[in-house]
Amino acid sequence: MTAPVLETERLILRRPDDRDTDAAIAFLTGERSRSVGGPLSLGQAWRAHAKMVGHWTLRGFGLFAVTEKETGRTLGISGPYYPADWPEKELGWHIWDAASEGKGIAYEAALAARRWAYGDLGWPTAVSYIDPSNARSIALAERLGARLDTAAERPDDECVVYRHPGPEGLQ
Repeated sequence: MTAPVLETERLILRRPDDRDTDAAIAFLTGERSRSVGGPLSLGQAWRAHAKMVGHWTLRGFGLFAVTEKETGRTLGISGPYYPADWPEKELGWHIWDAASEGKGIAYEAALAARRWAYGDLGWPTAVSYIDPSNARSIALAERLGARLDTAAERPDDECVVYRHPGPEGLQ
């Protein structure tokens, strides 16, 4: 399957693969992964990364590996996500190390990924499922124009739902 490569001013977004395994495992086994169910064991982290890679094969889309254009270093993931038991299609993101936070990377990546999901995939809407204690992720959702949707169905009782403006509401 040929996956798109999205390019922004500072980033390359591409289908995740084995190049991202070490960075993904470091994130998923560390304290920063608490908002996504971690920390995980090595085996659980490897399987979680494999799930992100395999999502592309099963759905034809998935979370992109967000890489720094200048160095090729993987900074995190961002993009469309829709497991079989999710009530709606999600736009998700994770920045994997603290040194990459606060630089607009997640915002830049999420904008590009949302544009692609709305344009190329034809999504009419997207939500983000966020741990309510993850203030940075909630702030990013709001910066992206998403608003709390208390009426939306959730995949679990541990998250809040932020609904993104539809394609017609974007510039």
